[in-house]
Amino acid sequence: MPIENRAFDFLHHNDRPDKPRETGITEMRGPYYDPMGPRELKDILETMGWYIDIYKFSGGSFALMPEDAVTELIDICHEHDVKVSTGGFIENVLVRDHDKVEKYIEEAENLGFDIVEISSGFLATGTDDMIRLTELVQQYDIEPKPEINVQFGAGGASDPEDLERGGQQSPEQAIEEGKRHLEAGAELLMVEAEGITEEVTEWRTDVAFQIANELGIENLVFEAPAPDMFEWYIKNFGPNVNLFVDNSQVVELECMRSGLWGKFDSWGRTVTFGTD
Repeated sequence: MPIENRAFDFLHHNDRPDKPRETGITEMRGPYYDPMGPRELKDILETMGWYIDIYKFSGGSFALMPEDAVTELIDICHEHDVKVSTGGFIENVLVRDHDKVEKYIEEAENLGFDIVEISSGFLATGTDDMIRLTELVQQYDIEPKPEINVQFGAGGASDPEDLERGGQQSPEQAIEEGKRHLEAGAELLMVEAEGITEEVTEWRTDVAFQIANELGIENLVFEAPAPDMFEWYIKNFGPNVNLFVDNSQVVELECMRSGLWGKFDSWGRTVTFGTD
């Protein structure tokens, strides 16, 4: 249900789908740039929790923390109907602990994670192997969330010149992999920003359009780690596009989605007509 007794509820506010949402999903980064303890997380969710759908641990940060701290963060999220994702750490498990992949998924399930992200931005591996991971995760009580990308080395804040030397992958390859993940049972795909709007000398917005058109906007969560990026997605795909942002940006994002605020070329232009 929408927020009850919202302050200034007489002011215009764009319609937003109710939870659990299939569109307008906001995925928020958890511990990584910010340690994000339980008090900070409670502050965010007590004020903005209705607008947040997924909480993502990044960089394997959960493996640095006491188990009780990890489960406390997960429990706080669940109290606010927010799912919790492992982030793409399975890449590291595949390289360093290849024989422990199933144990990693099992541990995520036991601790209460809802989503295992399946990424391969740093891996030289085949599509068949990634599909097998999507199928494997579904043997547990947890959702697979594969990531697709057009840039080898994506996900590590690499220098744009280094990425350019590595070359970019064909969007068609990413689209084909995405289709196979969806056919294998994945409900959402993460679209990595690097190679599209991040760590590039010029944005490849044509790739974003191509991926959206081929895979269906409702099946995608676009990584948008800066306000100019998520503003572009809102302007071009509407306020209920699925986005992944840093925890420091959830309020600004929702102000844009709701039509309460905006920038020069989005001010007053973000509108909805009914809900999904």
